[in-house]
Amino acid sequence: MTGAMEYREKDGVGWLCFPEWEREQPWVRHAFSTRRGGVSEGPFSAMNLGFGRGDGEENVRENYRRFCRAAGFPEEGLVASAQDHHTVVRRVDRADAGAGIWRPKAWQGVDGLCTGEPGVTLVTYYADCVPLYFLDPVHRAVGLAHAGWRGTVAGMGAVMAARMAEEFSSRPEELYAAIGPSIGPCCYEVDRPVAEQFLAKREWDPEAFVTARADGKFLLDLWECNRRVLLSAGLLPEHISVGKVCTRCHSDLLFSHRAMGAARGSLTAMLCIREEGAL
Repeated sequence: MTGAMEYREKDGVGWLCFPEWEREQPWVRHAFSTRRGGVSEGPFSAMNLGFGRGDGEENVRENYRRFCRAAGFPEEGLVASAQDHHTVVRRVDRADAGAGIWRPKAWQGVDGLCTGEPGVTLVTYYADCVPLYFLDPVHRAVGLAHAGWRGTVAGMGAVMAARMAEEFSSRPEELYAAIGPSIGPCCYEVDRPVAEQFLAKREWDPEAFVTARADGKFLLDLWECNRRVLLSAGLLPEHISVGKVCTRCHSDLLFSHRAMGAARGSLTAMLCIREEGAL
């Protein structure tokens, strides 16, 4: 157990998952990658799933093959985001399969993906930012969003809930959400200009997730802030899971920009609706 998540490993490849989703939502498959089990070397060691970081592209693609085989995702169905710390959400389907992994993607500036098609695996990238997983068991749809501090303060969780309502008729009280590994309140130090943007969000009671320090810096709890964003969007508190895994504290297992700097690999969150008969 790491935080409120559990570690899984197969063929030397490791990942994190939410145990309650494994038990209660068997129609979806989800995972958050770790550094274990890939072929990358040096600062990318070993399971780097991010392109454009300086690692060899064939290393990254081989890492995807190994991760998908171990964690049970159909590799041909991967669809990747193109993140830029905004709140744009794109619906994807079978025609988009492979985009951003096996072939170029036809979009930029997309920090959230959603789908209602089985076998289409949503992929988003991390090295301290917050992964937000969504599922609608009534309408059988899923969403995956990337929320750095900019996306969090802009309400990315609420944007995804609204987009799933538009695309799949999802009702907020029907949605389940999970907040995955990211830099935790123990380690996320910010300057006053960033803190003030969160303190201005009076509707979220920011004193619950912004803590002033004596040196003029602030500690920011992105987990609690995102939880409050989801509550403000109408999700039920009992439908929100918080992983409580700090990427910086666990930089031996997870890539962390704050711990490692720019010379490092990228983690991915993955989420898909299982195809009929898939185990």
